[in-house]
Amino acid sequence: MSALVDQFGRAIEYLRISVTDRCNFRCRYCMPLAGLPWLPKADILSYEEIAEVVTQLAPLGLRRIRLTGGEPTIRPELASLVRMLRAVPGVEDIALSTNGVRLPALASELSAAGLDRVNISADSLQPDRIVAIARRDLGFDPVRAATAAQAAGLSPIKINMVVMRGTNDDEVADFARLTLDHPWHVRFIELMPVGEMEELTFDHVVPSEEVLSRISAALGPLERTDGPARGNGPAEYWRVPGAAGSIGVITPMTHTYCARCNRVRLTADGRLRTCLFGTHEVDLRTPLRAGTPLVPFVRQALAEKPEAHALLQRRNGGLQALSQVGG
Repeated sequence: MSALVDQFGRAIEYLRISVTDRCNFRCRYCMPLAGLPWLPKADILSYEEIAEVVTQLAPLGLRRIRLTGGEPTIRPELASLVRMLRAVPGVEDIALSTNGVRLPALASELSAAGLDRVNISADSLQPDRIVAIARRDLGFDPVRAATAAQAAGLSPIKINMVVMRGTNDDEVADFARLTLDHPWHVRFIELMPVGEMEELTFDHVVPSEEVLSRISAALGPLERTDGPARGNGPAEYWRVPGAAGSIGVITPMTHTYCARCNRVRLTADGRLRTCLFGTHEVDLRTPLRAGTPLVPFVRQALAEKPEAHALLQRRNGGLQALSQVGG
């Protein structure tokens, strides 16, 4: 079989899988305070169904999997899914994006099941501010979560901070300092104003050049680096000379990276979404449950995958919140 290639010749090797639309946080940039109308349980793909999607796509070149949500660790027995995916021939890398709340309890189990690495969302190091941004008080400690992941052998460990002007942008140097003594990769993500998150606008976006300038002023000149060996994605990396980790920036607002997009997304209810901020998606759940091969539907989706997102034109693909597609 030929490789998974879209209409612009981009090879698709990376599938982000949302295992649930629910979350135990209500982060200001990601989900409304009241939550969203949750998907009916019958509509959500079972672990066996998710594994079947991956099994059918792996022979076509699918190599990398990322489990997302909502918050994936609140779905029961997540390690069972990791084991299923680890058993699929051709899958080389399984990662998890999480808010980190449950990592101290689950990191060892997930690692033993075959999880390779983890991305932790952490938008503050200050307990009261964490609660204010997440709008939930669950005792989250980013450093404790990352330490637990490291102890479990998950590597590389990435910590993702969404930088919001007037909310947490005064902490960028504090986050960067984590890389001095820890082999962690701290990435600063430009805020993406989406859907009903009306309190956060384009005025709250902090350009990555400004973030790097602030870090340099606090920690000294930065040098370019290759970053972690696996899963670089769209990030560009720097480091403080001699530091154990690296500093990355992800720039969806100031420097788009759509030309090298290598990913598609599977929603919790089985729709293949070909662009984070596009409207195009293809139903895989119906043919999957009918026992119909999925490859023709996936090829159709890739033939229609857009060249670039339209977020800068204030079009977000009809999303109410980022939590609906797991970022």
